[in-house]
Amino acid sequence: MKTRIQKLALAIIIASGVNAVASEKAPEPRDVAVGVNDVYIPGGLNYDSDVAIVVSGIFPNGCYRWKGAQVTNLSATTHQIQAVASVSQGMCIMVLVPFSKEIKLGRLQTGVHTVRFLNGDGTYHERSFKVQ
Repeated sequence: MKTRIQKLALAIIIASGVNAVASEKAPEPRDVAVGVNDVYIPGGLNYDSDVAIVVSGIFPNGCYRWKGAQVTNLSATTHQIQAVASVSQGMCIMVLVPFSKEIKLGRLQTGVHTVRFLNGDGTYHERSFKVQ
């Protein structure tokens, strides 16, 4: 009889522990700034074109997912881009994950445009292109 009561008590303790673990929410993903390694800007752009550029880079592990790019127009011909990734917390595959994404800038006025790509560490690099 004592053994049955002990087993029942143990089962209740285990079940309550499982419910406690199951009721805990997984941590929310957080957004982080990521750098880009390369940029492709097509040629032959004119004032009637919807300008889109392609950026590529490498995420440090499998917990990173592309979220988007924040485009800030500093002036009519100077644009600042910050690539953003969503990072989930937990078990991640520890391999470098390449990404390549299109960023739309829309229709731009004629002239030489400068695009500044911000990296996550505060540095940046710039590229220029001409819209006819």
